[in-house]
Amino acid sequence: MGKSSTPVRKGTASRTASRARRHLRVRKKISGTAQRPRLVVTRSSKHMVAQIVDDTKGHTLVSASTLDPSVRHDESKKSEKSQKVGELLARRAQDAGITAVVFDRGGFRYQGRIAALAQGARDAGLEF
Repeated sequence: MGKSSTPVRKGTASRTASRARRHLRVRKKISGTAQRPRLVVTRSSKHMVAQIVDDTKGHTLVSASTLDPSVRHDESKKSEKSQKVGELLARRAQDAGITAVVFDRGGFRYQGRIAALAQGARDAGLEF
């Protein structure tokens, strides 16, 4: 019997494992409370998802993503869509009575689409 015939993508497992380690390192320091919930950002190659979570109860209070109809059919660049997701999330948070959050970048670097989402949320009035 020879080697496995399953193709292995070089660098994929180590990249996801590294991001998971970074996210755990961030999560050791950051926790969302009822007064100041946690803004969690998840990024894929095409989409952005942002949620505001109360970790004491384990509930998602507000969420927004590029899959929302108001953002999805926009023909702009991904970073511009991310900024719109941040603005949409901030509006929904203010409607829910949330004004301040703790930012959890999810192990991703604070640049590009992550920074655009954060800037959009700040511009729309969310405090962090």
